Amino acid sequence: MNDPLFDVAGRVAVVTGGLGQLGRQFTATLAARGAHVAIIDRTHDDALVAERFGALPGRVISLAADITRREELEAALAAVEGELGAPAILINNAALDSPPDAPAAENGPFESYPEASWDKVMEVNVKGVLLACQVIGGRMAAQGRGSVINVASIYGLVSPDQRIYAYRAASGAPFFKPIAYAASKSALLNMTRYLATYWAPQGVRVNTVTFAGVFNQQDEQFLAGYLPKVPLGRMAREDEYNGAILFLASDASAYMTGSNLVIDGGWTAW
Repeated sequence: MNDPLFDVAGRVAVVTGGLGQLGRQFTATLAARGAHVAIIDRTHDDALVAERFGALPGRVISLAADITRREELEAALAAVEGELGAPAILINNAALDSPPDAPAAENGPFESYPEASWDKVMEVNVKGVLLACQVIGGRMAAQGRGSVINVASIYGLVSPDQRIYAYRAASGAPFFKPIAYAASKSALLNMTRYLATYWAPQGVRVNTVTFAGVFNQQDEQFLAGYLPKVPLGRMAREDEYNGAILFLASDASAYMTGSNLVIDGGWTAW
């Protein structure tokens, strides 16, 4: 039986990037408690949705949309309202980072970081959140209720420790964690504060969650540099952020807005 304080049964949630590692977790967490969830991702995957979420109490649908295009978000919102109802929860989870196999220039020195890479990351991580908030958050404001959860990163609070990545230079090419991801996640913090104060009269709460790294079979050299910086001594499991999402989505956090909830194993305490 669900605790009434954390009850989200019957509420409609939208999760951007919902087919990703954490997005799948957030979707399952809400649907398991009776929320109806619309996954918005670059592609839709009805087979995956049926396999992973079909037995859960809440209904889950998958919609393909580019969050950097307002017209696609508007079409997605219309589909959500037509199939599930008006949204009450928005989780801005979709984001781009520099992948391990990115071109060398993208992970090279700051002085030569490609302008196109900057634009691409900022378009998804900042503009995409802006548009999702305008379209879906705006609909919630018109209803007079809702919770927006913006997913940020410890690298939005502190700089990446480039020493963690120094081992990557052993191949002969310099390697640096790029600037765009950190800058984009930092931008979300003040976007959250802005919208929290702007939408407070309409009953929409807006908060940020700041997460540390999630274990996903990273190589041993990376872990050797990363883990000593975490007081708890390990990376997060992919399910360990679910409680924060449920808390912010539910009335358990009814008096919380404009805040940043940091769950990082203690990373930023040092």
